[in-house]
Amino acid sequence: MLRLLTLSGSLRSTSYNQIGELPHFNPDLEDNLPEKIVELRARVNQADGLLISCPEYARGIPGSFKNMLDWLVGSPAFPGKPVALFNTSPRASAAQAALKLVLETMSAMLVPEACITLQLLGKPTDPIAIANDPVCREPLKQALQAIIDAILMTSSEVR
Repeated sequence: MLRLLTLSGSLRSTSYNQIGELPHFNPDLEDNLPEKIVELRARVNQADGLLISCPEYARGIPGSFKNMLDWLVGSPAFPGKPVALFNTSPRASAAQAALKLVLETMSAMLVPEACITLQLLGKPTDPIAIANDPVCREPLKQALQAIIDAILMTSSEVR
């Protein structure tokens, strides 16, 4: 079974994440990591790939999400990890570009075919409704298949 970890950059109450609870990044703590960071790194380590969706604030990556990424820089499990990027607004191109630059710097394996932009502004945020939307369905299926293929290729190369 493949394990795909989703990382959301939103702090909204309807978002499923704990990035707002992470301590501020401090490289001096690398030898004695806070428990929340140990848990985060363990989840990333256990994942075969990552699916990231991050909003844009002030034409950039939200500070809380960048803070989480900074904590992952020191994680030996992150380099080479297959990554899909799901952008939910065509207007959020600056954050998407900045996110790609940060992830490339961190040696993530960005899967271009799994990096998509969907127009979800003003649409229902229910996952079933999004998956059943005729405009979203095919790009989602293709992107998910691309990240699965990348994970399978990466895991077969490791063996």
